[in-house]
Amino acid sequence: PFKLKYAPGLGMFRQSAGEDPIDNIKFCHDQGFRAVFDNGLMRKTPELQEKIMGELKRLGMDFGPFVLRADSGKQDFVLKTQEVRDMLEAQMKEGVEVSKRTGAKQALVVLGRYDMKLHMDYQTANAIDNLRYCCDIMEPAGVTIVLEPLNHYTNHPGLFLTGIPQAYAICRAVNRPSCKIVNDIYHQQVSEGNLIPNIEAAWSEIAAFHCGDNPGRNEPTTGEINYKNIFKYLYNKKYDGTICMEHGMSQRGTKEGEARVIQAYRECDSFEV
Repeated sequence: PFKLKYAPGLGMFRQSAGEDPIDNIKFCHDQGFRAVFDNGLMRKTPELQEKIMGELKRLGMDFGPFVLRADSGKQDFVLKTQEVRDMLEAQMKEGVEVSKRTGAKQALVVLGRYDMKLHMDYQTANAIDNLRYCCDIMEPAGVTIVLEPLNHYTNHPGLFLTGIPQAYAICRAVNRPSCKIVNDIYHQQVSEGNLIPNIEAAWSEIAAFHCGDNPGRNEPTTGEINYKNIFKYLYNKKYDGTICMEHGMSQRGTKEGEARVIQAYRECDSFEV
């Protein structure tokens, strides 16, 4: 197995493993992966959700954060309205149900768009209050909200949460064990770089990672990020969470391309310990 819990997406190796998620999980395990992730978990039937989680349990594999709220087209967390509260309450309760059914314990949340008519500090305060409200629902169920900062240059212009220092400040202010960060290293390389020092500075608030190289957002070794060093750093920090492989492939749609992705992780995982 790999030294860290790199987590392929459930459809990542469909040329090699077919479309069935259970076959995909077995294939990932055979290749040495000890985790998977699935951004579409909430859209699957309850039966399939339970089947997926049962297979992961059987193989002793971990599951990365499931996407609970990623509507990057709306202003929501930055607003102080009853409408937003009601929407968040309904969504968080839905997340709790998914967690109860599947045992998934990390729910990914994007804080939506910023409001050009409202001072950034008021928006930050509103986001903090809204997150505390969400934690009141999630925490008793043992679910952690993980906030994902996204870059606004290449992929997501107009979003409120873009960087690790900002996400760290918000988590410190919310001050709940159920509000943490998922650090997408691809997004952070685009937004701010300085990857390892930012991970170090925000370490207490980071609960999960996503990865992908830049430019291109494909597998490690295809861009400018030194993933071998980053993975070694995480290993030395005794990081035991997932690193979700939320990226494309340099050779899309072929078995060879899928094999290349696996090989890239072997190369980056070959650091000295």
